[in-house]
Amino acid sequence: MNLISMLLAAPLCGALLAALCGKRGKYANYTALAAEVLTLLISVLLLPPVLAGQGTVLHLPTVAGGLSFAADGLRAVWAVLACFAFAMSGLVCPATLKHGHTRYQTATMLALCGTLGVFLAADLYTFFICFELMSLSSWLWVIHEGDAGAKYAADTYLAVTVLGGLVLLMGLFTFTIMSGGTPGFEELQQMDFSAFPAWMKYLAGGLMLFGFAAKAGLFPLHFWMPMAYPAAPATGSALLSSILTKCGVLGMLILSVTMFRNDFRWGETILALGVVTMLLGALLALCSVEVKRMLACSSASQIGFIAVGIGLMSLLGDENLLAVRGTMLHMVNHTLIKLVLFLGAGVFAMNCGTLDLNRLRGAGRRNPLLALAFFTGAYSVAGIPGGSGYLSKTMLHEAIVEYTEILTATGGSIVPYMHLVEELFLLAGGLTLAYMLKLFVTLFLLPPETGKKPLRMNAATMAALAIPSALLWALGLAAHPLTDRILDIMQPALTHEKTTEAIAYFSTGNLTGACISIAVGIVVYFLVVRRLLTRDGKLINVVPGWCDLERKVYRPMFLRVLPGAAGLVCRLLDCSLDGVIVLLRRFVLRDLGRPRRPVAGLWLTDALGRFCDRVLDLINRTFRRKDPVEHRSYVYIFAEKEREIAASGRLIAVSLSFGMLLACAGLVATLLYLLF
Repeated sequence: MNLISMLLAAPLCGALLAALCGKRGKYANYTALAAEVLTLLISVLLLPPVLAGQGTVLHLPTVAGGLSFAADGLRAVWAVLACFAFAMSGLVCPATLKHGHTRYQTATMLALCGTLGVFLAADLYTFFICFELMSLSSWLWVIHEGDAGAKYAADTYLAVTVLGGLVLLMGLFTFTIMSGGTPGFEELQQMDFSAFPAWMKYLAGGLMLFGFAAKAGLFPLHFWMPMAYPAAPATGSALLSSILTKCGVLGMLILSVTMFRNDFRWGETILALGVVTMLLGALLALCSVEVKRMLACSSASQIGFIAVGIGLMSLLGDENLLAVRGTMLHMVNHTLIKLVLFLGAGVFAMNCGTLDLNRLRGAGRRNPLLALAFFTGAYSVAGIPGGSGYLSKTMLHEAIVEYTEILTATGGSIVPYMHLVEELFLLAGGLTLAYMLKLFVTLFLLPPETGKKPLRMNAATMAALAIPSALLWALGLAAHPLTDRILDIMQPALTHEKTTEAIAYFSTGNLTGACISIAVGIVVYFLVVRRLLTRDGKLINVVPGWCDLERKVYRPMFLRVLPGAAGLVCRLLDCSLDGVIVLLRRFVLRDLGRPRRPVAGLWLTDALGRFCDRVLDLINRTFRRKDPVEHRSYVYIFAEKEREIAASGRLIAVSLSFGMLLACAGLVATLLYLLF
């Protein structure tokens, strides 16, 4: 049996078994964990044939067009990473999940299947199907707790997911029209896109970029992350940040190395978006006072670092080796770092019932293993020499310097802007160190409040924190024998440039850049965090409310500011559908014994009702004198209709979740149509 088919079938079987657990929800945790471990073992077995040059391919002809999967070095490594992250999360689930085990684990298994499908997809069609399976099933993580905050965050997450999926589908259709089909990724790398109309290529690429950026959390579509991550359980937040965002990043990578290779407009756009996301996420994390919100903003910032690398891949053309390797390694680093930090945050939530930094002051001081895990994640993401994050940020920094030197030699007009990009890159690295210092010092170094008990962890949670932490140290300390070897496996899928010599990670220039970021981070921590962001011994949030893009821009724009033709048609369709429901309820399913009650309508309703009453009275006195028509006053009838229509209209107008659920149903119907 094909290894890829086994890899995809294992989580599907796990989803079925988890769903069958029903009310015995705790068994679903162990069923899902067994499926995750089995999937991890299968993914590891996939590596030897790939390393031997025997690419594994799977084609499912049972659906129209077929679903195609393939495993090269890049895909195989990410399949292993995905299975590893899900398995580590599964170890923590029995201790942290309080309810809804069956629903959560069923959604997790479906998300694992979709994620593996994304990483192993051989064409854009298969990528889209699996991408939407992963996105829609992960929505259940966000709404899992079921409180008001979770529902609000789930509404936003669903809106971004559905809108991103629909726009991605539009881009895929545009690309299909342009290219005459959906070629595989290997064929895409060989295609000459200069023969296609430029406007159509940018239209298709822009639409698909929107869908991928929505999942990756790239500015300005990052706003869902600070809401969805805190709302979901820690295990779900860990997977959302560590793995699911990489599915969107992978889509951006595919576009950059196929349709837009050597495209400077595309590269500059991605680079600019990456710089903004990198800085904005770091600033928001610096001002946050809630652990998971801080980590969510940090995730957005690190996605910005990755986007900078993706932009440089297009800008550097055929000499993009440093950008490719730095981007790939930072993706791997971010996966392991956020897995450790979010699972560690789950330990605080489980023991203390809160993630407010002011209430968690010194709470982890007597738990050395948890402190070591947090220290590992903070050390790595801050880019300090010896950590794995230092290696990836060093290569990205070198790629920026390399592109600046190329522009200087050729007389490029954007050389000053690239110098600014380099300075902002180092500044963002310093801000990263500052907010991680804020997090670690508050949780583990400050004196705790009296009466606080030491945090407890079971053996499975300890393993889930220790294993990825050990991998981070191994990647950072064994740069040439281990890290470079992993990058050599993934590199051929993204660039044709060959590695000629080992990178001098600890050269004077690279260490200087790291020292600049470290100095900036220390200064920002003591001058900003300890003075401006601390008042009476308490951390404060100084971000003004008008900076909330979701509440101040997107929701009002979606609900009130788009009265265009499309919005008007959708509203009319919604109202007409609701009107049909109201009519059915009134005349088919009405309660005949319900007592009537007087209803006062508006002046228009009253006037129309009186007019109809007078017309009926006139008819009864003339044409129907012998057999008058008996009818309740139209004033009350129209007033009741008015109230029902107004109530339904208000419900539809203010309920974003209702509209998104309808769109979600439409998207699912579209996926089923594409499949069957």
